[in-house]
Amino acid sequence: MATTKLTRARIEALRPRKTVRDIRDAELKGFGLRLYPSGRKCFFTHGQHEGKRVWRIVGDATCLSVEDARAAARSMLAAARNGTSAASEHILFEEVAEEVFGRYGRNWKPRTLKVNRSYLASQILPWFRGRPIADITAADVSGWFASLHATPVAADRSAPVLSVIMAQAEAYGYRPQGSNPCKGIKRYRRKGRERFLSQDEMRRLGRALSRHHENAPMSVAIIRLLLLTGCRSREIVTLRWKEYRDGHLHLADSKTGPRMVWLSSPARTILDRQSRTSPWVFPSTRTGKSVDLTVVGNFWRRLRPEAGLDDVRLHDLRHTYASHAVMTGENILTVGRLLGHNDPGTTLKYMHLADDKAAEAAEAMGPLLASAGT
Repeated sequence: MATTKLTRARIEALRPRKTVRDIRDAELKGFGLRLYPSGRKCFFTHGQHEGKRVWRIVGDATCLSVEDARAAARSMLAAARNGTSAASEHILFEEVAEEVFGRYGRNWKPRTLKVNRSYLASQILPWFRGRPIADITAADVSGWFASLHATPVAADRSAPVLSVIMAQAEAYGYRPQGSNPCKGIKRYRRKGRERFLSQDEMRRLGRALSRHHENAPMSVAIIRLLLLTGCRSREIVTLRWKEYRDGHLHLADSKTGPRMVWLSSPARTILDRQSRTSPWVFPSTRTGKSVDLTVVGNFWRRLRPEAGLDDVRLHDLRHTYASHAVMTGENILTVGRLLGHNDPGTTLKYMHLADDKAAEAAEAMGPLLASAGT
C-alpha cells in the first residue's frame, strides 16, 4: 500500500487502475484514500481493534477537504481505540462489493468476472445499495431472493455472487466470522433443469448424427464427444491437440481450472480420426482458430427436431453423461471427478438417481434373502 502525505493536488492527480488502490497518509497513521476503478475516491481509516482488521469510510474525497477528513479520522481512530465505536458499522454494502471485485475478483476468469459484475449491477445492488454491510441479515437475503422468483435463473446465479461478497466481508473484518447470511439458500426448482436422454433417445440421436456425418463432420464429432465425455461445450470446442495425450484430455483452462478428463475407447477413436493440420482439434476454416460455438449450436438446433429432441439443450448431454454414470453404479464422488466439479455439492443433484438405483437393488435382493429372513 503506497504512503504519501495526502494533499488536494495529489488526490486530484490520481488516476484509476483496474483494481482498487489504497494510499496511506504519511502524516496520520491509519488514515488514507481509496481509489476505485470507477474513479471514485473516498477517505478512510484503517487499523486493528481486538485483533481484527477494521476499516471505516470517512467521506467522499470530492466533497470533503483533506484537512477536515484528517481531523474526522483522528476522532474516529481515537474512538475505535477506546472501544466507543464499532469501526465497521457504517461501511456500506456497495463499498465492500467494490473491494471484493477488485481483490477477490482476480480469482475469477475474465468472462466470469464480467458476468458476475452484471449480476451485481442488475440483481444485487438495487436491493442492498446504501445498507451497512454489518446490518444485513439472513432475513434480508431471504427477502431479496424471494423478490427474484419471477427470474429464477438470475436468482440462482446471483446468490453465489452475493455469498462471496459476504464471505469476503468476514475475511476483511467488516462482519463477524461465521455470519454469512446467504447460508441455507436453496435454489429455485426449474422444470427441465436436469433433463437427460433415455436409451431410446440416445439411439435416435445416434441415427440422426450418422445421417449428417458427411455434410457436418466437425459438428457431429463435437456432439458425440460431449455425450461421451460429459465435458462442457466450450471445453470440447476449444480443445487443443497438446491437451490430448496418454489417452486422456489434460484441460489447461476448464471452468474450474486445470483438470484431466478420462476418455473411453469410442471417445479416443473420434479424436484419432480428426486431422492434425492445426493446433486446434476442431479448427475454423475461416479464422484459423477454434470453431465458433455458435456453429455447433446452430447445427444442434436444426438436428433436434429430426431426432425428436426439441426440448434438449447441448448442456443436457453433460447431464446425460452424469445421470447414466450414476445409474450404472458410479458413486457421487466419482461422478464429480468425471465432471470436474470442485464443489461436491454440485454433484448432489444426481443423488436421487443413486437412491433409485439403491431401491431397485434392495427390491431385487428381497426374494433372494427372504427365505433366510423367515
